[in-house]
Amino acid sequence: MPSQVALIVGLGNPGSEYAQTRHNVGFWLLDELAKQSNTSFQTQSKFFGETARFKTADHDCWLLKPSTFMNCSGQSVHSVATFYRVSIENILVVHDELDLEPGSVRLKKNGGHGGHNGLRDITTRFNSDKYLRLRLGIGHPGKGSDVSKFVLNRPTASEELDIHNTISRALDAFPDIFSGNIQKAMNELHTKQD
Repeated sequence: MPSQVALIVGLGNPGSEYAQTRHNVGFWLLDELAKQSNTSFQTQSKFFGETARFKTADHDCWLLKPSTFMNCSGQSVHSVATFYRVSIENILVVHDELDLEPGSVRLKKNGGHGGHNGLRDITTRFNSDKYLRLRLGIGHPGKGSDVSKFVLNRPTASEELDIHNTISRALDAFPDIFSGNIQKAMNELHTKQD
């Protein structure tokens, strides 16, 4: 039987000043998923973040928005996974992706952190990179020295629309993701949209 997702982590930074920035698109997707699922986030200090319980047709899943700031995301993810005995292979991390244009989304199994500090910290905490990633494109500023400022700023109106459309597409694939049909979800998400 395919491995089922038991914990979905949206990466971002806490605080209203970061809420609309490119780095927080992982939070955006989880907020929309919680809204569609009629569930709400509760602050959990023991988990260093906000959690929500999400019920699928055949199993429960936890949603997590770390409040540790991006570079220490692994602390929060590891504490929830340990408490609920979630294996690294059953975790999906939703994050911003510089190497994809706004409007693009990719689902990926395992792999490196690609310079993303949130992924870097999660991999370090678990000593493993065997988790799923849902990569939401935000585009690249062009120069490496501009990346920090770029991710901590709000996208343009057209980029924001593209990102929200991508989130909607991603959420359409979640039934397959939840049930472990990862290849089918990949095929759906990676098909070029007009």
